[in-house]
Amino acid sequence: MLDKKVSELLNDQINKELYSGYLYLDFSVYYQEQGLDGFANWYMIQAQEERDHAMLMLQYMQNNGEHITLNQINKPDKVCKTLKDPLGFALEHERYVTSLINTIYDAAHAVKDYRTMQFLDWFVKEQGEEEKNAEDMVKKFELFGTDPKSLYMLDNEMAGRTYSAPSLTL
Repeated sequence: MLDKKVSELLNDQINKELYSGYLYLDFSVYYQEQGLDGFANWYMIQAQEERDHAMLMLQYMQNNGEHITLNQINKPDKVCKTLKDPLGFALEHERYVTSLINTIYDAAHAVKDYRTMQFLDWFVKEQGEEEKNAEDMVKKFELFGTDPKSLYMLDNEMAGRTYSAPSLTL
């Protein structure tokens, strides 16, 4: 069994990962409505990844005999007024998720729960990649997003992203 606080934080993180998926689905819908299918594709894949993150945590908790409570997922609260808005919101959100993962890691470390720390190592690395991707998208948009031809090319680049399920052995 897991430490009570670690278990509660992991359970809460499952719900937060599901919210992340919901947020990115909202961004995908926004870009689809703006005619930017590539950006819509990018965020649709992000939504799938976040769901997978939740499922990995859920499976980990089940493998450790923990009870899981699924809470209501809030409606995304970000209002996109410009094409750049979802990109900035995503970067802000990924930094927030990183802080949440770090909090769980700290709690596991405090009780010498090395198995959970090892499990979370993948998420720590993943969050580094997520933040880098979000930062890169903001930078690319700032460089190219105001020029229609460059935005078209950037959108085509985003359309090339394919889904790859995480390969984490529990």
